[in-house]
Amino acid sequence: MKYLGIDVGTVHTGFAVGDDSSGFAFPKEVVPAKEALDAAARLCKEEHIGSIVIGQSLASNEVPNEVQFAIQRFAQQLQEHTGITQVFEREDFSSVEAHRYQQSSGRQDDSAAAIILQRFLDKQKRI
Repeated sequence: MKYLGIDVGTVHTGFAVGDDSSGFAFPKEVVPAKEALDAAARLCKEEHIGSIVIGQSLASNEVPNEVQFAIQRFAQQLQEHTGITQVFEREDFSSVEAHRYQQSSGRQDDSAAAIILQRFLDKQKRI
């Protein structure tokens, strides 16, 4: 199955693609947050996505924070647009990790989305 990973942001949203046959996630693109819903729907069609993995933003005490409420709204709108199954994967420190791996300047939201998706794929290998 092919997956779309999403790192929903307030300014930019990053996308990654991966599949369970290879077990790898790859950064795909970054778009302004206001274009994220249309971009996600487009990528789902172009990439023949079977499931969507969305980064979940929780405080250290497991309580949803303000960003998570925006993520949930986005996920609901995306579900209405595409009808594709969604799962949430914790995004803890994915942006920090993306910055560590991607030393070049520029947005790292797509790399953060790849990290989120890779975490999900790694868990699937263990099941």
